[in-house]
Amino acid sequence: MKQEKKTEGELLSEKLLSDHKHAGLLLSSEEISKADVFCEDYKKYLDEAKTEREAVIKTVTLAEAAGFKPFVRGKKYKAGDKFYYNNRGKAIILGVMGKESLESGVRLAAAHIDSPRMDLKQNPLYEEQDFALFKTHYYGGIKKYQWAAIPLSLHGVVIKSNGESITVNIGEDENDPVFCVTDLLPHLAQQQMKRTPAELIKGEELNILVGSMPFKDDKVSNKIKLNIMSILNEKYGIIEDDFMSAELEAVPQFKAKDIGFDRSMIGAYGQDDSSCAYTALKAILEVNKPKHTCLTCLTDKEETGSDGNTGLNSSYLAYFIDDLASAYGLKGHNVISASECLSADVNSAVDPTFQDVTEKRNASKLNYGVVATKFTGARGKSGTSDASAEFVGRIRRLFDENGVIWQTGELGKVDLGGGGTVAQFIANLDMDVIDVGVPVLCMHAPFEVTSKIDIYMAYKAFAVFFAD
Repeated sequence: MKQEKKTEGELLSEKLLSDHKHAGLLLSSEEISKADVFCEDYKKYLDEAKTEREAVIKTVTLAEAAGFKPFVRGKKYKAGDKFYYNNRGKAIILGVMGKESLESGVRLAAAHIDSPRMDLKQNPLYEEQDFALFKTHYYGGIKKYQWAAIPLSLHGVVIKSNGESITVNIGEDENDPVFCVTDLLPHLAQQQMKRTPAELIKGEELNILVGSMPFKDDKVSNKIKLNIMSILNEKYGIIEDDFMSAELEAVPQFKAKDIGFDRSMIGAYGQDDSSCAYTALKAILEVNKPKHTCLTCLTDKEETGSDGNTGLNSSYLAYFIDDLASAYGLKGHNVISASECLSADVNSAVDPTFQDVTEKRNASKLNYGVVATKFTGARGKSGTSDASAEFVGRIRRLFDENGVIWQTGELGKVDLGGGGTVAQFIANLDMDVIDVGVPVLCMHAPFEVTSKIDIYMAYKAFAVFFAD
């Protein structure tokens, strides 16, 4: 059958107009299978690295297996040498020395490894109505009602008075108990349901149920509380005062799962920002002798503003680059100014049920590839770095020339909200930076949703950036 000749308008439309397609229509079956295989290890990472401390431990294990060694200040590294800097067990930088001088800058991918959760207060354990409970202080932006009546696990460290560090991980093993925040039954919730959604569950009502059996001794009070402390003392050797020097985090106990009859998506806790942390980590682990020195920084505290000595609003990244540069007689700030960064963070995907909060011409979608976000911030671009047109153009060409399926995105309609990433703090160092990451449904919920194809494209994006 003779094919009809395209009209002038059709040819012009193909040449001039955007035509973004579902990545499932653009990729071969072989490439989609690669994405599926890649995400099997990603799901394991999600289950094993639910907190920033666990992410650092997992990263060190993978890095050392790939030939990375602890960073030595003052050492001159040669091309291909691999090193890592562990910042207080809660943030980490991995590096591979490049063939070119550091004067040409580094290629940096920066992701965060903290996620919204509930932290235990410093005096958490109490007894009420014959129950033992933990008081919590939620961490990051959450819808508090989503955290009631779901299974929780407890992760973190306890530092005893003698300085001994005790690692806690309860709830992840199939034989472990789990915990939960209670909620009212609908029959008795008439007054509760009159509250605003933000106060449906109040912060001080996020109390975690941890026990109900008494210690059998009529001569003591707080029998339930004492029984819990007795169990904890027997297992970990801790006393109640040790909570004051502890960092214990309650996170959803859910395991990472495939979503959909077609298994095209992943549901799990902490995909903001584990989806970017893992892909940036995998990319740096596979770098050998790059042209430019490559760094992946996995940082803490992003969900609370990046403040603190393990967050990127501190100076630890700049100090690290300065230490690296000084071994060669270079100034760290000159290396930073010549460097480029992909701020590896997620963006909000269009939700078919709640479409009205997005401006769909400029919103990211699941299965349309990794998202390059020129600016973040809120309303009048408050709290953003706003990547330059020149740098966006460079990243655009890099992705297009290397088969990375990508899209642009913004975090909702202009006047509805927005959010920030670590990009602003990196830009403040005088470095070119743009946000590149995975689109997410149900962001900051206990169970977030991503696309396997988008995860794989994020990995490819960081890999070609390091190889450039």
